[in-house]
Amino acid sequence: MAVAASAALAQEAAQAPMQRIEVTGSRIPTLNTEGASPITTLTSKDIKIDGPKNTEDLMNNLPQVFASQGAAISNGATGTATVDLRGMGAGRTLVLVNGKRLPSGSALTTAADLNEIPSQLIQRVEVLTGGAGAVYGSGAVAGVVNFIMKDSFEGVEFQANVSGSNHQQHSDEVQAVVNKKGFPLPGNKSFDGKKYDFSLLAGSNFADNKGNATFFVSHKHADALLQSERDYSACSLGASDPGFACSGSGTSIARINSWTPDASGNPRKYVSATDAYNFGPLNFFQRPSDQYNINSTLHYDINENARLYSDFNVHLYTTDAQIAPGGIFYGQQATLSYENPLLNSAWRTALGLNKPGDTATVTVGKRNVEGGPRNSHISDMSFREVLGVKGTIGGGWSYDVFGQFARVNHDDHATGYFSSRLITKALDVVADPKTGKPVCRSVVDGTDPSCVPYNLYTKGGITKEALDYLQAAGTNSGYTQQSVFGINLGNDLGAYGIKLPTAENGVGVSVGYEQRVEKLVLTPDFENQTGDLSGSGGPTVPVAGSYNVKETYGEIKVPLLDNAAFSKHLDLSASYRRSNYSTGSNTNTYGVGIDWQPVEMARVRGSVQRAARAPNIFELYTPQSVQLAGPTDDPCGGEKPKATQAQCANTGLPASLYGKVAENSTNQYNGRTGGNPNVQPETADTVTLGFVLDPMKNLTITVDAFRLKIKDAIQSVNAQSVFQQCLTTGNPLYCKMVHRDSLGSLWLLQSGYVEAGTTNIGSQGTSGVDLGASYRTKLAGLGGLDFTLNGTYVKTYTVENLPGMGEYDCAGLYGPTCNTPTPKWRHKFRTTWSSPYNFDLSLTWRYFDRVKNDMLDANPLLAGELDTKRDAYMASRSFIDLSGTYRFNKKMALSVGINNLLDKDPPIASSSSVGSSYGNGNTYPQVYDSYGRFVYANLTYRF
Repeated sequence: MAVAASAALAQEAAQAPMQRIEVTGSRIPTLNTEGASPITTLTSKDIKIDGPKNTEDLMNNLPQVFASQGAAISNGATGTATVDLRGMGAGRTLVLVNGKRLPSGSALTTAADLNEIPSQLIQRVEVLTGGAGAVYGSGAVAGVVNFIMKDSFEGVEFQANVSGSNHQQHSDEVQAVVNKKGFPLPGNKSFDGKKYDFSLLAGSNFADNKGNATFFVSHKHADALLQSERDYSACSLGASDPGFACSGSGTSIARINSWTPDASGNPRKYVSATDAYNFGPLNFFQRPSDQYNINSTLHYDINENARLYSDFNVHLYTTDAQIAPGGIFYGQQATLSYENPLLNSAWRTALGLNKPGDTATVTVGKRNVEGGPRNSHISDMSFREVLGVKGTIGGGWSYDVFGQFARVNHDDHATGYFSSRLITKALDVVADPKTGKPVCRSVVDGTDPSCVPYNLYTKGGITKEALDYLQAAGTNSGYTQQSVFGINLGNDLGAYGIKLPTAENGVGVSVGYEQRVEKLVLTPDFENQTGDLSGSGGPTVPVAGSYNVKETYGEIKVPLLDNAAFSKHLDLSASYRRSNYSTGSNTNTYGVGIDWQPVEMARVRGSVQRAARAPNIFELYTPQSVQLAGPTDDPCGGEKPKATQAQCANTGLPASLYGKVAENSTNQYNGRTGGNPNVQPETADTVTLGFVLDPMKNLTITVDAFRLKIKDAIQSVNAQSVFQQCLTTGNPLYCKMVHRDSLGSLWLLQSGYVEAGTTNIGSQGTSGVDLGASYRTKLAGLGGLDFTLNGTYVKTYTVENLPGMGEYDCAGLYGPTCNTPTPKWRHKFRTTWSSPYNFDLSLTWRYFDRVKNDMLDANPLLAGELDTKRDAYMASRSFIDLSGTYRFNKKMALSVGINNLLDKDPPIASSSSVGSSYGNGNTYPQVYDSYGRFVYANLTYRF
């Protein structure tokens, strides 16, 4: 369980002689493990108790961590697993391994990929949420996660893990609406979504214990889990007061304008209540994956002042991201002629084709259920090498000189799509002059002899040959590359007599230089670059760029008082970093902190820090393109718009089209996104103030208030917020960013979109309080009990999308604008019984406060018309975990456990409210336990 580092390290200090170490947040080697900024620590024992055997789940269990990319995301998956401290975005959390930064996760994202870090190899994790930009550089705006790995192992250790979900379907509310719709419901699941992994760790000292070589290899496999396997995700929920209803996509059976074929092949009116397609069940709730990790560490003491060290790792991760079938998504425009032999007289009349030579431009849709689902096969292979020398030189100066190189090769291959450029050809059908049979016009005129007609007008009229012609695949490939050179020097200057007469310890200093080069290349094929894959969300544009940064930094820690009245210890610290980027940006980051222990049982700590983050390659160099990145609703659509004609006119809708804009049943609209070479670095001010209390033996309590404010934040403009402001206020600042197409929509044509590109938005920030507690007591003859608590109260979570727009507060909210839930209170409380009978037993309570729909907020930047009262809140959740470990002997141990012991369902909401990229299956599986009861077992054998 995560507790304050000061408490955990103090316990370790009682068991072993103190030595100079480097604690996350400072590069000054010191005997004093306490500091001005709060650090949360997880040990290898905590990791084993938590049960999940991947690093992503381990981090998501911490209250300070918010949802990010992971295995529960299928639509929009990057294939990576990222960590997001304080909800400021994964790109603002710096991830380190043994104090050295990880590279960008893939060619699709610059955030580090936690899949590169096998949980079995972790010795401990240190999480610093107070900001550490001056110590570690760009990326540490919200904090630092430092994974300390096992690198001096002796012996051989084998681990085998197996886990899966056990779930009883008991969502009566959703089962009722699914039954009403006539969709299938799943039965109870005894053990699905299975995962297993095996690892081997081996190490040995050599050269009379001057060196150590440690080797690790592992393989992990995860089975797929579909949304159809849980009752609460058996259909995509829509709004229908007073509760839910099964909704779906308007792209389902063949649809031409408002017509669809009946059983006789004649046109009838499309009825969304019965004809909409249930796209949810085929989406992956848990993506299947295979993962291989190889790690090798080596160190050799050349002499007493120099240690040569190496850290090498290779990581291969493959996964499939499956979503519902593609096809011709409703909105595709096509021109039909009277001469089309697939049209009978009823169809011609319905489409206004009255005589030879007549043509009609129609809106077409047809889900490719005959061809199967869309799938993106993602593969990432990374390797990373760190080589350095560290030790001490004259006068007690510690040094570390290192070089680091890392590269991640990315490939994804998408299948199950139609080619947009071929659709229009396959729909433009005429009679063959020789045979009279239906053929493509492009066959007759010779422009495309391979074309095969696609028959939308008769049920069962689609042939395999037509599918073979239309189906298309797309590939993205690329890589991200990082090289780092660094040198660091540090010392306690007390040896030189540099210390205050009121202090026992000398002044500590650390100085260093670092040079880093970042490069990223993403190369889509023709189909992706042109957006030719129908239903892919828009074109994937090529990205290529690089930059280098040269940085100098320094730290100082000045002990002011030791063993004085009302001051057992009083330290003052400061840090500064200057960064010069090849892109022309120069940043200054700095911080000051105080650590005061007035009496033995109490300590006060605080810090003020300025961090800076320069734009990354995506934010600088991604070309502008229209994607499905627009607002989550257009109340001007449909025959009976929810917005008034005057409001819709604000958004550019002509009066002649009011009530005539095609409604988008999936609430997916276009946004124009991309990078911006003129974007400037963002700055962040972080303030922390807290105290540590040891009021009695074996009891430690930590309370730390925090406030983080990012100014000129580098971010995409929130399209929903911009559109809502234009709709309700008519402010030209926002309305000039809304562009309707010639049909009045924001989705039918590429010319309809809301501007949502990268810029320096106004601001983003959060404030709150972290609470930690740890208590240990002995039970007479029965071992001991440990109680630990880690909780976070979020007071504010504010965003200002554009300068001068005003800000809104998402604390305690979720929904179309705030997206992922931000519970005001979240905690993890654990009780562990360490018995004298070779086994330990732990009970953990994880709690999430309820969240309100942001459209119910009084702030006009959030307020909107809620489609259903059922979406007003996502209820609070408590998850109970039980785990135990039995040690057969010194060599073998077995750990078993059940997370979500009571099989609680996650809170659910309709698809119009669960609109963010981290929403899936009518809930947020990256936030809540969403698969049911999770059962696991771990066998460890050492020899």
